[in-house]
Amino acid sequence: MRFQDVISIDDFRKEDIDYVLRVAERLEEELKKEGTLKYAKGKVLATLFFEPSTRTRLSFESAMHRLGGAVIGFAEASSTSVKKGESLMDTIRTVENYADVIVIRHPREGAARLAAEVARVPVINAGDGANQHPTQTLLDLYTIKKEFGKIDGLDIALLGDLKYGRTVHSLAKALSYYNVRLYFVAPKGLEMPRHIVEEISNKVEIVETSELEAVIPKVDVLYVTRIQKERFPDPAEYNKIKGSYRVDLKVLEKAKDTLKVMHPLPRVDEIAYEVDNTKYSAYFRQVWSGIPVRMALLGIVLGVIE
Repeated sequence: MRFQDVISIDDFRKEDIDYVLRVAERLEEELKKEGTLKYAKGKVLATLFFEPSTRTRLSFESAMHRLGGAVIGFAEASSTSVKKGESLMDTIRTVENYADVIVIRHPREGAARLAAEVARVPVINAGDGANQHPTQTLLDLYTIKKEFGKIDGLDIALLGDLKYGRTVHSLAKALSYYNVRLYFVAPKGLEMPRHIVEEISNKVEIVETSELEAVIPKVDVLYVTRIQKERFPDPAEYNKIKGSYRVDLKVLEKAKDTLKVMHPLPRVDEIAYEVDNTKYSAYFRQVWSGIPVRMALLGIVLGVIE
């Protein structure tokens, strides 16, 4: 199985997702045995990050190095010809001459799709505005499967900024392929967009609420997101809603013993540090999942891994 680009989770069928997770699992085992692999030897990855990133950019770069390939790119557009007014299309047409695959993060929704339409090399979306973050979704699914040995049969709560959070948009759609019950827990004004709820409501059971305490005893996974100040058009609206929820040991008193708390990071104050060293915390293991999953995606689009 091979696909050219990774732009939206909408482009993935369930069998595509399961295939990526199987390849990632295989690569993780190979990494443990052999260290750096050689699948991408002689290949070059270009990372074009027009928005700040720590985990996504570094894990893509680490994944490419662990596949034996090389990495070029930039972490901020101000140091490139974009500052001089160069269009995204011209940037892509230039970079494709230097690289075998492009990873792009851009503040504008649809930018990754545009880049894929222009580029002759594979393009992977590392987040486009408030739209989608498909590789984060795949590593989230990989983490859930590793933690529980399955995805089917779980009760999963998505908590926080469900309106602007691109990670939860992609994850909700992907989870609708599985036999799960979803809880959307958000403060008023940050609920999951109606078009996503309507799109998946005929595939999966959904409970929408703003009451975290009522949901905690019922769920196997609590997926927490921060309220994204940078996505609010009006700072006054952000100030009204910031700090409206916080996961700490008191909140977790009624949780199942097997509950896992996940977070795409970075966090601000939505998960207390006292949770980090408890049996509930899975978010730093979730960070590691980015390596085997992004290795799998790079290897598949480059055609060097079956």
